[in-house]
Amino acid sequence: MISGRRSRNPVRTLLLWFRRQPPKIKSFLAVFAAIFSLIFIRFAIRDHDNLFVAAEAVHSIGIIVLIHKLIKEKTCSGLSLKSQELTALFLAVRLYCSFVMEYDIHTLLDTATLVTTGWVVYMMRYKLKSTYLSDLDNFPLYLVIIPCAVLALVIHPTTSHYLVNRILWAFCVYLEAVSVLPQLRVMQNTRVVEPFTAHYVFALGVARFLSCAHWVLQVVDSSGYLLTALGRGLWPSMVLLSEVVQTFILADFCYYYVKSVVEGQSVMRLPSGVV
Repeated sequence: MISGRRSRNPVRTLLLWFRRQPPKIKSFLAVFAAIFSLIFIRFAIRDHDNLFVAAEAVHSIGIIVLIHKLIKEKTCSGLSLKSQELTALFLAVRLYCSFVMEYDIHTLLDTATLVTTGWVVYMMRYKLKSTYLSDLDNFPLYLVIIPCAVLALVIHPTTSHYLVNRILWAFCVYLEAVSVLPQLRVMQNTRVVEPFTAHYVFALGVARFLSCAHWVLQVVDSSGYLLTALGRGLWPSMVLLSEVVQTFILADFCYYYVKSVVEGQSVMRLPSGVV
């Protein structure tokens, strides 16, 4: 009996203890873990610009997982076509803004990500249409596109670029923050998430955290100068807020993903109200 207790997985024990805590304690521990992770990353990685590249790379890995699923299993069940289309939309807008405003390595990364996302959309819409669960992918797109467009018209960069380009830049930032919502709705409707979809969404969560860490640490390292460089008004704060929103939207899912991996579950089961 004693040896059985000693051999118990410590990570699983910690997750079970965390699960039993009241909501306020959970929130405090989550914030503490995020702050500790940021401190660790700040001192472990010298060039924090690499975090943004890492975020793009992790996102690409997630898409590769999707491609593997579509090619190997010949099914797109459990995936949200709407999320993929929103992803393609904000990537296309961001790629245009990158070409006309700040051509750099991110332009190449966005190009590769857009091409692969476009292929996923094509496969889901045409080649694997019979396996697409459209009745479960029922998140209204106007609930994200219209608010993002209105917000972009009101709050956008105050740089010297053309007004249209600045509005489009803001639009893609806001849209990226909420583009995963249709995918979360699909998983909420099914409750059971198959491995490839779970891996993909977890990769998005990691990518969002790395991107958020990049912005937070850049602001800290520049003693707030970066916010000033982005322009005046509410825009700099909205950029940072968008990164934080993306991270928190996926935080619950990532917790249950890690929990299911630790427990050795072949499929991921979500309790009611997680996403």
